[in-house]
Amino acid sequence: MEELSLVLFERMGILLMLTFILTRIPLFRQLLDRELSLSTSLYFSILFGLFGIAGTYAGVVVKEQAFDPSFWILPLSDDESIANVGLAGVVIGGLLGGPVVGVGAGLITGLHLYTLGGFTAFAAGLSAPLTGLLAGLVAQFFSQERVISPAKALFIGMFAPILQMGLILIFSSPPQQTITLVNTIGIPMVLTNSIAIAIFTTMIRVALKEEERSAAFETQRGLKIADLTLPHLMQGLTRETAKETAYLLMRELKAAAVAIANTEYVLAHVGVGMSHHQPGEALQTELAKKAIVTGEVQIALKREHIQCPHPDCPLRASIIVPFSEAGKVVGLIKIYFKRPQQIRKVEEALATGLGKLITHQLNLALTEKMARLMRDTELRVLQAQINPHFLFNTLNSIVTLIRINPDLARHVTIQLGTFIRLNLRATSSQLVPIDQELNHLKSYLEIIRIRFADQFTVHCDVAEGIDHELIPPATLQPLVENSIQHGLKGKPHGGRIDVCIRRLGERVQVTISDNGTGIPDELIGQLGDAPVKSEDGNGIGVYNVNQRLISLFGPESRLQIRNREEGGCRITFSIPSSV
Repeated sequence: MEELSLVLFERMGILLMLTFILTRIPLFRQLLDRELSLSTSLYFSILFGLFGIAGTYAGVVVKEQAFDPSFWILPLSDDESIANVGLAGVVIGGLLGGPVVGVGAGLITGLHLYTLGGFTAFAAGLSAPLTGLLAGLVAQFFSQERVISPAKALFIGMFAPILQMGLILIFSSPPQQTITLVNTIGIPMVLTNSIAIAIFTTMIRVALKEEERSAAFETQRGLKIADLTLPHLMQGLTRETAKETAYLLMRELKAAAVAIANTEYVLAHVGVGMSHHQPGEALQTELAKKAIVTGEVQIALKREHIQCPHPDCPLRASIIVPFSEAGKVVGLIKIYFKRPQQIRKVEEALATGLGKLITHQLNLALTEKMARLMRDTELRVLQAQINPHFLFNTLNSIVTLIRINPDLARHVTIQLGTFIRLNLRATSSQLVPIDQELNHLKSYLEIIRIRFADQFTVHCDVAEGIDHELIPPATLQPLVENSIQHGLKGKPHGGRIDVCIRRLGERVQVTISDNGTGIPDELIGQLGDAPVKSEDGNGIGVYNVNQRLISLFGPESRLQIRNREEGGCRITFSIPSSV
């Protein structure tokens, strides 16, 4: 028994070498991914059936208690049988391909066992398809696992030869010879078949991990290349950015040469062939034009496809990768090689993925750029808005003053011009110094003084060394206007507005408070988050200020609006210090 086991283990080693080769077949991946159709099921049934036949031929002929270790097995006589590892192929087929593949492989293996003859021919032939069916049903139970674990495979593999031994005892005769045979080959077959199945599943798991690591490496490599090239391409396709990108790609891709082109001509060519592949040459190759039209990667495997007129050009193959922006091809990356054999599936997949990554990154950059432009436009529109009631009231006041006090009318007109000019200037920048913003507020107060001469006073308390800090333009004036129009509306005299600007750590805090009537409870939660309509204005001033602060500095800079216990309202916000 020990000698028979050793011989079977030696034969199993040869069989596992074939298994290792099998795991390198590309089509084998379809089985592992469960992408089975009728044709692939037939293919794998034949494949594992042949694997079972190979395991049979790797077996040992047994006669009574003696065995023949000859490698090639001829048809057996009526008193002979065979100890083999053929069931390993059937079990593996069932575990990986399910009942259909298991039964198919079992029929092929069983038919071969039956044709070899021997007094156990019928039992051995019957056991193979039954084993395949049972293995396939077990595989469905563990369908959540891509490949069943070696420990489970070892346990399942024990039942195949045990089932065969049981069928031999049932269907084979004479009984005494059958019992002697089972005692001789039973344990060796259980050991070798179960271990072979466990090792085979281990090989598959290792092959899958290698493939996953390789895929992860290539994905990481593609992402790295895309990240490195994107900063250059985002600056626009110029000869300088194209040259830097080409050098980078040649180094990372280990290519003979790399060229970058727009849709009309070559911008840069680095590497082999620089002497005659010159920037500025028009795109002439049919594959390049096809890549621009279709947006698909093109592969040139012949020198004629590259269409280089130089007779000694060493470049013999290339991959042409188009990249797009806003759905339109804007450029090409040409990756050159000295031999067509250097373009493997890995290079093709990497080039295709690289083109998609660059396209995706360019589209993201374009989206971000458009969003930034829209945000800037929205901010400029908000900054340019002037309360129409304020403008109409001021013009009406000027008309009245022209008759009764021309000098004051002239002064108010000048202040109105200054106010509008500062308001328009605010649209040209997102941030202005605090002292400029205070001048804007001062021109506003000079204008409204003719209407509210004795009703209120405004006090500005600005800390030293803070007047050069940057603040969004047209921020203070709308908040002060809100206090005048609403907070001090019912206060005919004695009104007071305090503007306090202080440094608070790494931020600048602005507080505007008044001693008016405060804000109604039903409105205080809406103010700043939505325009609040009123009879005295369009209610958009505080809302605009709050939205600009959030857009520029984030939600931590939003307006904090509270009613004061002693009466009136306090509005506070803080912005990052620019110093």
